[in-house]
Amino acid sequence: MSDVESRSIAKQIKRYAQVGGVVGKLATKLASQKYLGVKLDKEKHALEIREALGGIKGPLMKVAQLSATIPDLLPEEYTKELLHLQSNAPPMGWLFVKRRMATELSQDWQKQFKEFDKNASRAASLGQVHKAVLNNSETVACKLQYPDMQSAVSADLSQLKIIFSIYQSYNKAIKTEEVYKEITERLTEELDYEREKKLMHVFNLIFSKDSFIHVPKTIDKLSTNRLLTMSWLEGKSILSYKDAKKETRNLLAKNMYYAWYKPFFEYGVIHGDPHMGNYSVQEDLSINLYDFGCMRIFKSKFIQGVIDLYFALQKNDEALAVHAYEQWGFNEITKEKLKILSKWASFLYAPLLHDKVQKIQESDSGIYGAQIASEVHKELKRIGGVKPPKEFVFMDRAAVGLGSVFMHLRAEVNWYRVFHELIYNFNEKKLTQRQQNTLKLAKL
Repeated sequence: MSDVESRSIAKQIKRYAQVGGVVGKLATKLASQKYLGVKLDKEKHALEIREALGGIKGPLMKVAQLSATIPDLLPEEYTKELLHLQSNAPPMGWLFVKRRMATELSQDWQKQFKEFDKNASRAASLGQVHKAVLNNSETVACKLQYPDMQSAVSADLSQLKIIFSIYQSYNKAIKTEEVYKEITERLTEELDYEREKKLMHVFNLIFSKDSFIHVPKTIDKLSTNRLLTMSWLEGKSILSYKDAKKETRNLLAKNMYYAWYKPFFEYGVIHGDPHMGNYSVQEDLSINLYDFGCMRIFKSKFIQGVIDLYFALQKNDEALAVHAYEQWGFNEITKEKLKILSKWASFLYAPLLHDKVQKIQESDSGIYGAQIASEVHKELKRIGGVKPPKEFVFMDRAAVGLGSVFMHLRAEVNWYRVFHELIYNFNEKKLTQRQQNTLKLAKL
């Protein structure tokens, strides 16, 4: 075994010990409840897990946030606490940052900058961002990955598998195999900043003719697989506008909708992480998009399935609905399973079905879709569960994440017209060609 392999295994073992305590506690308590009849105070236990995870830098925290947004993947009490988790782990200190920057660039890396902020402007689960000024006076953001993230990802994904298997042992409503595969693939991709740099180029191409979305431009000579240097985009949190005039809130909601769904319907790609830290708002209400590591590229037939299901619900066409679900990768669609799946789909599509101004959800209480998700979950459990195709995970996450934003903004928009504008003239073959050309230009 090589020294590199030995070091990697040692780091993973250390990580297992660090994270395993949290997961082990979860396993013990859930097992005690199932097999010994011990009453578990889920709210208290969920708070303990949130606090334990909040102090651990790395992907498990990110996975926790993701798991919390997939309807009924985890018990409601856990979801509620995990949604409070912010990607805000304590940042690396300055001495550590200097060593990491020297590893990625060179020992004299500071000569490349006129200024470099010693304090991170944002500390996330996989890395942190420092504001800096280049010698040509351009302000940039340096996104620096934490060390040993590959080991952390491997260890944390193993722990996630345990969490999923524990939950699935007594709740079979959602079969988690494909969900786990999808999270594994996306998290592994997210470690590759070279790939993220190319995806930023893709989004710059997609929005090149639009003024309402801004994507940072990369500084290639100061970027590596673990360091991404890009133009700095100034903006405010979208939540700072939640008490703004109705026209302002509605325009922001529309801009956010286009930011996520123009790439999806026109190029088959979606930003898989609509986390509050991944966008901000400029003074003219245009949107800054950040963090392009968690991206999902879809085949055109999946997008066609999204459109087919819309018209199936609008026309009450069961055959077309079955065809749509099959294009997505759902198998063995019985009449009963169709009815249950369409209950969730009808909720997500509801604001798009009628040509009128309306809220994204009539109830402003709780998590977006929480009540309907709970009903669907009970019915899926009754019929033996469903195995969601892996492509479905981030599509669903975007819908739930954005729905929550629109609820915060109390936006009232004619979603029907916004949606129809995006799908107007949709063509599978044209999307495939456009996608191939764009990915080729970005060298992906």
